[in-house]
Amino acid sequence: MKKFMNDAQQFVPEMLQGIALANPDTLRYEPRHNLIMRADAPRDDKVSIIQGSGSGHEPAHVMMVGRGMLDGACPGDVFAAPPMDYVYESAKRLASDAGVLLLVNNYTGDRMAFEMAQELAEADGMKVRTLFIDDDVAVQDSTYTVGRRGVAGNFFVMKAVGAASEEGAGLDEAIRIGEKVNAATRSMGIALTPCTPPAKGSPLFELADDEIEVGVGIHGEPGRRRAKLVSADEIVDELLGAVVPDLPYESGDRVALMINGLGGTPISELYVLYGIAHRKLAERGITVGRSYVGEYCTSLEMAGASLTLVRLDDEIERLLEAPAEVAYRVF
Repeated sequence: MKKFMNDAQQFVPEMLQGIALANPDTLRYEPRHNLIMRADAPRDDKVSIIQGSGSGHEPAHVMMVGRGMLDGACPGDVFAAPPMDYVYESAKRLASDAGVLLLVNNYTGDRMAFEMAQELAEADGMKVRTLFIDDDVAVQDSTYTVGRRGVAGNFFVMKAVGAASEEGAGLDEAIRIGEKVNAATRSMGIALTPCTPPAKGSPLFELADDEIEVGVGIHGEPGRRRAKLVSADEIVDELLGAVVPDLPYESGDRVALMINGLGGTPISELYVLYGIAHRKLAERGITVGRSYVGEYCTSLEMAGASLTLVRLDDEIERLLEAPAEVAYRVF
């Protein structure tokens, strides 16, 4: 294993410290609970949006804290849910008169931590709600989830809810918007190689040089099947063949299309997949209204990609277009 790190146990804290040092005017870092939060939060007239989940998926979620997105993120260790008290203390630190909304990818450990934290916060008199995100069509249940998993589509929920909160939406309205975007979003991924968590020191699973994992989870969980590597055209056919009929997306729909890198795939290959997906959607009569190509929700250095579609309407598109200022940027 070759990684830039000191002690594996300090990998996440040192990453969070680096994020805070790179954004001294906009972010604060509270090391006791792994909390990255906006420097100007909380505001009593604004719903505070918090997301957690494990580390290893950067830029989600710790690099999505900022104006128009998250107010705070409290990650756990790599691929591990944050401790319940991290979430509870983060909610306390970001509590406002308008309330707190916890956005949670649908994994068993995350559900337990966030639901228990919500109960404790409510017992303290705080106004807290939780919204679960479950956009992955690959499997209905897994060892890690009850129901579908939350994967890269969570980015669209974060963005829409964050924009609505910035505009002054109340807690009930923020939840309505989050549920609407989640219901319009579907994703699936394919892995070409495994990844190596820092504390494990060896690949998370075995995959032969000529094999791919179809429907892989963002922690390396098994997908629908293992298959031989095929052409980029055939990979896009596999992803669209699973995602499009699931909602279903239909001729005449206008969608956001995301090709998300899983951490170890060159951007050139992601654009190859994007171009093919754009063309094949057009052949189905589906128009791409917004485009996202890059790394949004990764799995450390895993080579692979996921495809996400969001059915757009005027409200969702306007919220996705709203300005945001986050730590992950290209200039």
